[in-house]
Amino acid sequence: MTNRRFGIWGAFFCGSAVVLGAFGAHLLKEFLSTGALASFEVGVRYQFYHGLALLFLGLVPTKKNYFKRTALLFCVGTLLFSCSIYLLSLASMYGDTGLPSILGPVTPVGGSLLILGWINMLIGFIRA
Repeated sequence: MTNRRFGIWGAFFCGSAVVLGAFGAHLLKEFLSTGALASFEVGVRYQFYHGLALLFLGLVPTKKNYFKRTALLFCVGTLLFSCSIYLLSLASMYGDTGLPSILGPVTPVGGSLLILGWINMLIGFIRA
């Protein structure tokens, strides 16, 4: 039995990454610095990678909790990592809003969850 929710999240992350990538490439390039645009693109890339991973997990039998836990880590990690990067990149358009001091620590937490998700997936495949 596969888990449909993983596939739904994966399709959502991949589809919205394409939209955000186009948004960044066509609209934001006029408003963001080269560095801020590069950061925005990192958020898009990681969102897309983890969306693909979730699509894959949607096809794997989910009797084991490893893959359910991996999907949860990927979902939460992607939301924290990519969304914080998007907001930090866009904050540069508005000057000193205080947003970087609030969101700065969120990005590494999201990245850590993504790393834990990959480790968890590896353990799941080793034990399967």
